[in-house]
Amino acid sequence: MRDFIVAIGLVLVLEGLVYGGFPAAARKMAAQVTDMPDAVLRTVGLAAIAIGVGIVWLIRG
Repeated sequence: MRDFIVAIGLVLVLEGLVYGGFPAAARKMAAQVTDMPDAVLRTVGLAAIAIGVGIVWLIRG
């Protein structure tokens, strides 16, 4: 459970860096996401999951 809470904290830090450091780029990226087809968003999401699991597996495995 402790690792899960740490992971949530890291996600918040990374998102905060994007929104706090590059607000114009974050706004532009959010606008572009609404124009993307569902298949592209699904593929990107699944790729992010696979990369995240791979990183966790390499570090914690």
